[in-house]
Amino acid sequence: MNPITGCAPDQFINGASTAPMDRPLTFAVLGAGARGSAYADLALKRPGQAEVVAVAEPREKVRAAFAARHGLGPEFCFADWRQLLDRPRIADVAVVAVQDAEHREAAVALAELGYQLLLEKPMATTEEDCDAIAEAARRGGVALALCHVMRYTPYTVKLKELLQAGAVGDVVSLEHLEPIGYYHFAHSFVRGNWRREDESSPLLLAKSCHDIDWICDLVGQRVSRVSSFGSLTHFRAEAAPEGATDRCVTCPLQDTCAYSAATVYREGLRKGGTKQYFTHIAAAGELTESAVTAALTDGPYGRCVYRSDNDVVDHQVVGLEFEGGVTASFTLTAFTPLENRHTKIFGTRGQITGDGRHIEVYDFRSETRTIHDTSLDGSAAAEGHAGGDEAMFNAFVDALHSGRPDLIVSGIETSLASHRVVFAAERARKNRTVVEL
Repeated sequence: MNPITGCAPDQFINGASTAPMDRPLTFAVLGAGARGSAYADLALKRPGQAEVVAVAEPREKVRAAFAARHGLGPEFCFADWRQLLDRPRIADVAVVAVQDAEHREAAVALAELGYQLLLEKPMATTEEDCDAIAEAARRGGVALALCHVMRYTPYTVKLKELLQAGAVGDVVSLEHLEPIGYYHFAHSFVRGNWRREDESSPLLLAKSCHDIDWICDLVGQRVSRVSSFGSLTHFRAEAAPEGATDRCVTCPLQDTCAYSAATVYREGLRKGGTKQYFTHIAAAGELTESAVTAALTDGPYGRCVYRSDNDVVDHQVVGLEFEGGVTASFTLTAFTPLENRHTKIFGTRGQITGDGRHIEVYDFRSETRTIHDTSLDGSAAAEGHAGGDEAMFNAFVDALHSGRPDLIVSGIETSLASHRVVFAAERARKNRTVVEL
């Protein structure tokens, strides 16, 4: 008997269940980093339908803070998620928010134990591993939702509503930009966990698999051909300015370099805002001057961006052709301010321009512009992924708690299909060819 839920192991829900539950849906969170903690906090907002009952997190301080926030006893706190495999199932759902390279091992093992899966993107780091996860979920009869939060935002819902109503006629082509932001890119993809393909995955997969998924969702047709170009152009030793040192804290150029870690993290400490999020990560969760100085002096986030061991591309374009002839172009780049995505959709009767919050519809016949503001509370599009985090989590909870599996719109098959497009794009880029699907 589970001492928290009062359920015997065979009383946990399964993926085929369509019966409403009379108790909260229980969650074990694997990885208490930014994403795992965000979903756990969303569970706190729905105490009657969702409850966090366990955590697996290797960092002791982070694990302890998470446990205190969610009222977890030591018997439900694990230093390694693999410890969950040695005991009877303790929750309905496993939130898989561990490092990307561990997704296959974790998701397959947990699906075999009967855990429903809320899986952070990317699904896995290879096409074979994605297939293995999908097969394990099918074989175990468990629900799987990928955290493609862009599918769930009010912005996307309204955009699809307009397209389906024929606001711009038939869609002919689409262009979409992911402006990663210069200091975000330096933090995550030059100094951070996603800087190397052999330790994480290609940039397109790590950062923008949900952009490709979102484009596929909007067009609503199968991708037939893929091309792609991109490279690591700037963040390399040859581009280092004269006089640059190995670490920003000792560099005489730190006051003039746009990528100075000393500037970014100290501004985050003193001024807050978006930079504080990255400072929090760099300083291992301790927002103090001494912790930031230690990180700059000895940690990976204090390295010069021109003298790191990174190898992922810093810009890339992807071309897509869909069955039926619709085309799409996607650009991701480090060299932008930190801002939201930009999209233009070209139709036979008009054009749509969007920024993640506002949707402008231009009608060719009337030559008028209509603007729709999809923000629910006036917040910027980047906050909580424009409401996507909460909408996705709520859809997942409602799907399982209320017996409505149709509410999961980022399930196994759609997520697998869009990931195949990402892997095809990487083959196209590396082999300098067009890949047919």
